[in-house]
Amino acid sequence: MTDCLFCKIVAREIPADIVLETERALAFRDINPQAPTHVLVVPKSHHENAAALAQADDGLADDVLKACHDVALQEGVSGSGYRVVFNTGEGAGQTVLHVHAHVLGGRGLTWPPG
Repeated sequence: MTDCLFCKIVAREIPADIVLETERALAFRDINPQAPTHVLVVPKSHHENAAALAQADDGLADDVLKACHDVALQEGVSGSGYRVVFNTGEGAGQTVLHVHAHVLGGRGLTWPPG
């Protein structure tokens, strides 16, 4: 997608603080962090939301989730706990229509989320 913010980050057309890259996923720091660790993990291929990711080729959702865990390990929050959030649709707060997981940690995370 030519006008997708995250596709442009994947293509290195827009700079980002990249913390992890795999064959099929890219992870970078959120520019408006909601926790000490707040990293976005996106598939390199464009899929609009989590529902589309679930319907994508075999194993892509698994690769994205594995990248989320690798980020948590790398960021040092895997032992204390971390949250992985996929917002799907405007009502859930999705503002960029390229599926992305938020990896949040480094502080207590209350439930239910706001």
